[in-house]
Amino acid sequence: MRPRRFRAMGPLTGRIRVPGDKSISHRSIMLGALALGETRVSGLLEGEDVLSTAGAMRAMGASVVREDNGDWVIHGVGVGGLLQPQAALDMGNSGTSTRLLMGLVASHAITATFVGDASLSKRPMGRVIEPLSLMGAEFTPSPGANGSQTLPLMMRGAAPAVPITYRLPVASAQVKSAVLLAGLNTPGITTVIEPIPTRDHSERMLKGFGARLEVEREADGTRIIRLHGEAELTGRRITVPGDPSSAAFFVVAALIVPGSDLVIENVGLNPTRAALFDVLRAMGGHIEELDRREVGGEPVADLHVRHSALTGIAVDPAVVPSMVDEFPILFVAAALAKGRTVTTGLEELRVKESDRLAVMHAALELAGARVTETEDGLMIDGTGGEPLPGTPEGAAIATHLDHRIAMSLAVAGLASKGGVEVDDTRPIATSFPVFESLLDGLASGTARA
Repeated sequence: MRPRRFRAMGPLTGRIRVPGDKSISHRSIMLGALALGETRVSGLLEGEDVLSTAGAMRAMGASVVREDNGDWVIHGVGVGGLLQPQAALDMGNSGTSTRLLMGLVASHAITATFVGDASLSKRPMGRVIEPLSLMGAEFTPSPGANGSQTLPLMMRGAAPAVPITYRLPVASAQVKSAVLLAGLNTPGITTVIEPIPTRDHSERMLKGFGARLEVEREADGTRIIRLHGEAELTGRRITVPGDPSSAAFFVVAALIVPGSDLVIENVGLNPTRAALFDVLRAMGGHIEELDRREVGGEPVADLHVRHSALTGIAVDPAVVPSMVDEFPILFVAAALAKGRTVTTGLEELRVKESDRLAVMHAALELAGARVTETEDGLMIDGTGGEPLPGTPEGAAIATHLDHRIAMSLAVAGLASKGGVEVDDTRPIATSFPVFESLLDGLASGTARA
């Protein structure tokens, strides 16, 4: 384990650039590996989660190579061309890799075993097993798994798979994407009905690679997505925008640290991902969009963030799908706001890399915040801008192998009197390997895009 105490370091000023979007990076490699010809990706996130995806696609026959200029070049095998992997596919900590790759394998005549670290091995896979089984895939728990729908799991794809119409029982972009990816090599039309819209990177990228896909929106907001199977994908050039989930940590840091005036460049602002920034503005945060533009089919802007006096609010649960990964850092902002912040509808946070409601409750209380945990959210009574006391000497936040817990409490340490110690910073590398160096660069005045 690699513990660290994060302390106040003065105003955050200057310009930084966060790494590429994790969701888009995963999908760039997967779809490039199924496309004919060359796919070239610039700005790819080189975190451990994305590298797990790259390793799995290599194991199933694709060429995935990083060039000296930082671009990643993928030569695919074509839809239907995945090869039998010779060893288990190690997903590390990545739930996205696991669930989406299960979708790819589901409609190929291959067998694959999925394994992961201790955290990933606790996460539920039943939500993708159900629809993929309806399409013909078979799942077998590995010896010692006690029949549970968690890793390790062996799955056998079906060829041909059966097209289905599947209504999502929970709002999950991963489940939606797994079914659509399985539909690529399935004859006929695979349909996903999405009552609550989730991030739409898969739909945008599938169209970009040449898949025939239609999206119909009903009057109540339900989205009906139809994918025509036995698709032929063609390689393309992709520029990955900065990850809004990574930018979120520095946005909140600049809002809660007095004197801060920070520009975060090239942040992806896909409307299915950017709700956090709207919530923070509703709390009084100064977040200005500069040079709004489009990069790789995604809306992008530079975010100008200044220290602000935040006020607690009741967060509308309707925004949860558009910021589900950002609630841990929102909880930190709420802990420094004036008054009470109330969040509800967050049951999904209990089955992330950790139980993020219970873990953030314990973490923020240890750092000196006033927090009440409910069945589906947290209520936080903020300090009104006063620094948190920080964790006592000799006490450390238990991060439970969760990268977002570690980074959120690192930000809390910047607005504390005594600093906040986390028990292990290693999980940060799964999604944001340069987080600490960017933070340290801001402290020393050497941070630069």
